[in-house]
Amino acid sequence: MGNRNGTAANAEPGGIDLSAASRWGLAALPWTIFGLFVLAALLAPVLAPHDPIDAVAAPMLALFSEGHIMGTDGFGRDQLSRLLYGLRPMLFVSLGAVAIAMLAGGSYGLVSGVAGGSIDWAMMRVVDILMSFPLILAAILVVTALGASHVNLTLAVAVSQVPIFARLARALASGEAARDYVMAARSSGFTQAQIMIREVAPNILRPMLVQATSVVALAALTAAALSFLGLGVRPPAPDLGYMVREGQELIFIAPEQTVLPGLLIAIFALAVSFCGDQLADRDRSVGFP
Repeated sequence: MGNRNGTAANAEPGGIDLSAASRWGLAALPWTIFGLFVLAALLAPVLAPHDPIDAVAAPMLALFSEGHIMGTDGFGRDQLSRLLYGLRPMLFVSLGAVAIAMLAGGSYGLVSGVAGGSIDWAMMRVVDILMSFPLILAAILVVTALGASHVNLTLAVAVSQVPIFARLARALASGEAARDYVMAARSSGFTQAQIMIREVAPNILRPMLVQATSVVALAALTAAALSFLGLGVRPPAPDLGYMVREGQELIFIAPEQTVLPGLLIAIFALAVSFCGDQLADRDRSVGFP
């Protein structure tokens, strides 16, 4: 019989709280999935059974054929190898783009929020203009102007995410600029640059990192969309977004050609989104905005 608090009903005789263990397992699941994606991308040369670009001596579009557990694509290339190597541009672009966007947008918003007044007004109007463009359109314009490559795709996605971090950094910095410790720093003779770097920036870094985790999923989807449109990694290099495009022509013959890369993109985006939600909930529970 359980006690009045009902704890015995959720615990084994050894005293293990099953409900707590279950909650911990669910909370760790998205982080585990994210870690597996990173490991698979890093270890692609070891895990991939074949070269992702070269055709192999096997029937085309043969699922579960000998030596090719996920079959081959329409050019006779091993599908599993291409999926493993296709994770690399997605991770490189999404993580790199968010890092660049957080640095550029965060710095811009920090200056705007601490400066205040007419400078803040003018800088935020520029951000409003940038946000008036759809994110995907801004990325398309950049990658079209620069050309298709890993680096240019990363820059294009980063440019589309800069306004998000600029608005957040400005809101956080303007709130911190009104606090007593900033007033004390000004009265002590600190320059504006010292106040921004030494006083305000460390206090807005944590919420910015939480936002960055959430934006990774958006960056990954944007990169996949650009690759689907042919504006990403140049073929025959494997890329999940472009693999979805290649496979759509075979959707009724070999649906796995487009379903498998699309599923990997969706799982990665969902896992990273849940990671960001967990960090945001944790920050709210300890008093961060």
